[in-house]
Amino acid sequence: MTTMNRDDAELINFETLYDGFFCMKRYRFRHRLYDGGWSAQLSREVFEREPCVSVLPYDPIRQRVVLIEQFRPGPMAAGDENPWVTEIIAGIVEPDENLEDVAKREAVEEAGCKIDQLIPISTHYVSPGGSTELMHIFCGLTNIEAIEGTYGLSAEGEDIRAFSEPLDDALTRISDGTLRNSFSIIALQWLALNRDHLVA
Repeated sequence: MTTMNRDDAELINFETLYDGFFCMKRYRFRHRLYDGGWSAQLSREVFEREPCVSVLPYDPIRQRVVLIEQFRPGPMAAGDENPWVTEIIAGIVEPDENLEDVAKREAVEEAGCKIDQLIPISTHYVSPGGSTELMHIFCGLTNIEAIEGTYGLSAEGEDIRAFSEPLDDALTRISDGTLRNSFSIIALQWLALNRDHLVA
């Protein structure tokens, strides 16, 4: 365990470079070194956004999960041949919302899915080297026979295909490389380890 904490870093200043749908700031700082003393002054751009919540709906009786697919500009900008990405449900935490409310709201908005119980999986920084994004992952117990349809808020430009499939089929997506979203992989691997302990 590290012996460092926030007191071992000094924020010198920051400036906002862009503030639109997302925000980008440049920070100047220095920090203590493991062998003593302080680093030189460093400058880094940081991509900033509100905390996010993701949820993997799971029916423990039928052992089925709900996944979604949607267009993502990140893979498009990276030159990916297929910028439509399969992932679990996710959304940004709005002011005055708690994490559980966001998870349940997004499940309805993105997949028409009602969550009965939420189980925390993980809280982690998605890319701590350059982003403030903190992702909270849940498993959401639900009762589903099948989900297939298009969802999302048209006012937010969402066009989301939701579908359900057996958990084992979803896990195969990890090994065959067709699931390329980190928090979705984390959620499914957690479920693979804990499925025997979950009951409706």
